[in-house]
Amino acid sequence: MKQPENEGGARPRLGERVLTAVSRDAMTVPHRRRNDALIAAATAVLALVLALVVHDGRTPDALGWALLAGSNAALAWRRRHPIAVLFAVLLCVAPYHAADYTHAAPVPGAMLALYTVAATARPLHTFLIGTGVIGTTLTVMFGVSSHEGLEALRTSGWILAVIVFGVDVRIYRRYIASVVARAERAEHTREEEAARRVAEERLRIARDLHDLLAHSITLIGVRTSVAAHVLTVDPDRLDREAVAAALDEISETCREARAELRTTLAVLRADGTPDGPLPGLAALPDLVRTAKADLTMRTGGTRIPPASAAAAYRIVQESLTNAVRHAGTDAPIRVLVEADRDRELRVTVTNGGNSRSAEGSSGYGIVGMRERARSVGGTLSAGPRDGGGFEVVAVLPLGADGEGALA
Repeated sequence: MKQPENEGGARPRLGERVLTAVSRDAMTVPHRRRNDALIAAATAVLALVLALVVHDGRTPDALGWALLAGSNAALAWRRRHPIAVLFAVLLCVAPYHAADYTHAAPVPGAMLALYTVAATARPLHTFLIGTGVIGTTLTVMFGVSSHEGLEALRTSGWILAVIVFGVDVRIYRRYIASVVARAERAEHTREEEAARRVAEERLRIARDLHDLLAHSITLIGVRTSVAAHVLTVDPDRLDREAVAAALDEISETCREARAELRTTLAVLRADGTPDGPLPGLAALPDLVRTAKADLTMRTGGTRIPPASAAAAYRIVQESLTNAVRHAGTDAPIRVLVEADRDRELRVTVTNGGNSRSAEGSSGYGIVGMRERARSVGGTLSAGPRDGGGFEVVAVLPLGADGEGALA
């Protein structure tokens, strides 16, 4: 298997590879069956060498070699069935030691099986199994001779060391897994937050484009109708000044729409910052003048938050667009902007024309205005007025002394 490379392109050092191997879950590492078979074969070779070199018992005969081979062959399945493999190893090792064959030979395989159980099983199971292994070993060795029993008692600390090491590795692996899981959850949360912000930004851009284009196109359509009417009603008495004024207004509306569209689309750039400031209350006089509406502003010097000011501008813009579209250019339109220094900014747009078309419209104008007001923590109501006409009322909250917080 190809070794991972670090940032500099070099292969990881031996210590890093060992830590990586220890950190992996023993039950999910790749090629574990092949690796277990190779480890079992290496342990069998080591047991063979110890049986021939060490003389702490008699040299194994055919039965001894069979028991020794069986205890090491079972290690090939140690990670798939750790507890079963440990019991199989003990069933081979116990009669092997009872027959007083070379006692050092089966120790590596037995220790490996015990370590696998400690590294994969629950701590309580490991404690019970370790106690049973130590008890069984001492019982068998004292049955051989008191000398072998005392020697096994002296070396039982190694069994405890193997158990403690296996439990420590298990705890370390679970800790690494929890850290990775938390990192993945955090990354998933960041991705969800990024997706949510993208959706909100797309919605905001959609509202801006709708407000801008609907207003500008409506005004252009109205001015074009005026120019066409002047040209066709009485060609012999052509009012050139009226036609020129209508065309100039169309040209000015196009220039304003182009400038605002450029500012709105600038948020799609990499840095996400627009080229100019957001429209605010200062731009309302020019806006209402194009729609021939009456404007009354009573802010009293109250400082309006930029987000609330931009929301108020867009709400007035969309309200004027709807008024001109549904009530016509001759209907009286009034815009009232009032600021309460301590509490709220109130925007009221009324028209005296027919409100049925506006009320039954299936477009996104009123929905967009409500979303615009909600985006700064405000509310918006729209509906027919008593006595005829249509009214839009938006209430946008302000903070203490007019210092509203951006929503």
